[in-house]
Order: sequence, then C-alpha cells, then structure tokens
Amino acid sequence: MNREHLITTDDLVNRNFTATVADQLWCTDITEHPTREGKVYCCAVIDAYSRRIVGWAIDTRQTTTLVLNALDMAVEARKPHQTVVHSDHGTQFTSWAFSNRLRHAGLVGSMGTIGDGYDNAMIESFWGTMQVELLNRRKWKTRLQLANAIFDYIEIYYNRQRRHSALDWNTPEGFEQPPALHALTS
Repeated sequence: MNREHLITTDDLVNRNFTATVADQLWCTDITEHPTREGKVYCCAVIDAYSRRIVGWAIDTRQTTTLVLNALDMAVEARKPHQTVVHSDHGTQFTSWAFSNRLRHAGLVGSMGTIGDGYDNAMIESFWGTMQVELLNRRKWKTRLQLANAIFDYIEIYYNRQRRHSALDWNTPEGFEQPPALHALTS
C-alpha cells in the first residue's frame, strides 16, 4: 500500500492546541486501563478552548463504535459547526464510519503525523492527568467499578471542580461561563 492510502486527513492543528472560542478545536483519543476482569477502554473528546471533556464513552473493546459514541455525545451536547476534530491515525479514527459521522455533523477532521505522540498532546495530557489522579490510585476489581469511577472523575471532578493553570485557575465549566455568571459562582 502506498503512502497516499495511509493518510486520510491533513494535520490542520500542527501542534497549536489553542482556541479562542468554545467548539473551535476538539481533540480525541482512546486510552485503556486494566481491571481484574479485563481492560476498560475510554474515548474522550476535549475542547481545546476550555479543556472541558465534551464527549466520552467507555467499552470493553476499542472499536469504531466507541469513538462514534464519544463523538455523538459531544455533538449532541454542543451542537457544533465547522469544529476541527483532531485525532491520531488509529483505525477507529481512519474508518469510513468516523469520517462519515464528522461530515454529516458539519465537523472537519484533522490528524497528526503517524507515530508522533506530541501531535495530539492536549488529549494525551488529559490522559496523563487522569492516570495520576484516578487510575493509578488503586487496583480496580471490575469493569463496572472503573467505569463508574471514570464517570465521576470526568463529570463531577474534572469538568466542574478541577482548576487549571492554563485557564487562570478556573474549572473547564467555569471558564466557559459568561463573566457575570462566573463571578456569581466563584
């Protein structure tokens, strides 16, 4: 197979993970973590503007359905238009189904270079944070136990309570609020 068949989308990000408004740039990727029952796979979609996880999904296999579920959650929650969705070249992201879903949602695909972890550094940073703050803190007995912990981590802690230096010490949710509303909730 020649090289042009391997490259499905251009790199529109070029390691510049800045956004001036919400839903301008999303990054997505999959991580895995073991339990005594087997692995749990999590796909997340992060908004570069606020570092908010806008979509995510968990499964026992890392399939295209996993990434479609995370993308669908993000699209349903945010109703974006012309958002750049940046990923790596994993088979789930190079699939016809993923590309088709992007196109039908009015989103623009972007992929980093093959084999370069820095080309999706924003979502990799999130995975590293989740690894330290949640996943490595204990041994997980069941997939359900870990799935529930990931839900709590993303929806309760990370998006609503965890402050980020890159956001002037706001939470992702707080950073997205209008200034007047933010002053009332701080």
